[in-house]
Amino acid sequence: MSKKDILSYTFQEYAAMVKSFHGYAAPGVIMGGFMVDLAYRSLSGKALYNVICETAKCLPDAVQLLTPCSIGNRWLKIINVGRYALTFYDKQKGPGVRVYMDTRKLEQWPEIRDWYLKLKPKHAQDEEVLLSQIREAGSSLCSTEEIAVNLELLVEKHGPIAVCPSCDEAYPATDGAVCLACRGGRLPYASKLIYCDKISPAG
Repeated sequence: MSKKDILSYTFQEYAAMVKSFHGYAAPGVIMGGFMVDLAYRSLSGKALYNVICETAKCLPDAVQLLTPCSIGNRWLKIINVGRYALTFYDKQKGPGVRVYMDTRKLEQWPEIRDWYLKLKPKHAQDEEVLLSQIREAGSSLCSTEEIAVNLELLVEKHGPIAVCPSCDEAYPATDGAVCLACRGGRLPYASKLIYCDKISPAG
């Protein structure tokens, strides 16, 4: 298998998958494929692995395309600290490997450097050259480190479900007397629904 392959896919096959899933052949998802590939090659044994992404941008899509881990099944967790890095860890014991873009390795790849460090606006980037450099550089742009995840910090608490007295929708009872949306308005939109049955008649 060529070192330019991404797991069992050729570069072209993976780029087509990214375009279909992500909407276009985003450089971040392409680069993410090489990062996932490097993580797999760095792992030992046949443990069951979960993944942590340190950014919500692009990288989670590479994980979801190439592994069984997804946001929906909760095997992929996003802890958004703004770094382009991912960690594969043993879901039972915690040890694993972290893969990250190494800024010290960017100098010989000027188009990648300008894209990754946002030194050049998107409209000024040469996408063809950028993808060509990513294909050529592959996982050589990354470094790895052995880590141990504190599994206690990732335990998801499950509890009873309640029906919100304000919106009549189900929510975790541990959130309080009403759901978080009704209490704090965390959603980026305003509902036009009027709950007429909640309005007391005049008089």
